[in-house]
Amino acid sequence: MRRRPGIGGLQTAAAARDQYRLLGENVAKIRTDLMKEQLATFRSQLEDFARKHKNDIRKNPAFRSQFHEMCAKVGVDPLASNKGFWAELLGIGDFYYEIGVQIVEICLATRAQNGGLINLQELCSLLRQKRKGSREAVSEDDCLRAISKLKVLGSGFEVISVGKKKLVRSVPTELNKDHNEIIELAQAQGFVTIDELERRLSWTSGRAIDALETLLKEGFAMIDDGHRDGRRRYWFPCVSSISSLGGNDA
Repeated sequence: MRRRPGIGGLQTAAAARDQYRLLGENVAKIRTDLMKEQLATFRSQLEDFARKHKNDIRKNPAFRSQFHEMCAKVGVDPLASNKGFWAELLGIGDFYYEIGVQIVEICLATRAQNGGLINLQELCSLLRQKRKGSREAVSEDDCLRAISKLKVLGSGFEVISVGKKKLVRSVPTELNKDHNEIIELAQAQGFVTIDELERRLSWTSGRAIDALETLLKEGFAMIDDGHRDGRRRYWFPCVSSISSLGGNDA
């Protein structure tokens, strides 16, 4: 028969457990303190780096993107506020605020043509034209960062991926799976037809017409009936050039 441990044995085991627990807590605290110290050091080095390379950060889009990645690793957001160290050093908050305002202006100006859904590449191209006289070049990454700040304002701005393209939505309309599939299919030639949707997606004509009617109503699509084959084309400016909308017989 096994003997049960006496009171002294239980107390010894409890004391050992307490020691192990305290040891574990001490090790965890040492690791946490060390990580905090390393993080503080890295942030300090990041500030020194920013001071040294501030002209490159402001003028070179690729360099600026890499700088943002470095900041993200240590939990620093140079765009969070127009006040404080980063804004004073780089003026970077003002830079993205300015881009954000210009993006809003472009989206409003093109909404009559695209219904509030614009290809990100086209948006960046229009933004560069708008900023032609500016010293700072603007990259796609800059556009995405500026749009992410607009989204926080609850203004309906959002970047969505449809197939291989990124589209910027500046209206609160939600696109469902059917709408996304139509826009993705339109990327090949800029338009779709009802019989193409029936053939390629195995849809009924009713399903195709219903989804297209919604896209037309929201202004995302345009009707083109000027073809000899009699087939109606539904053009999508967000994935095609506006100049390509005129009377092709293809």
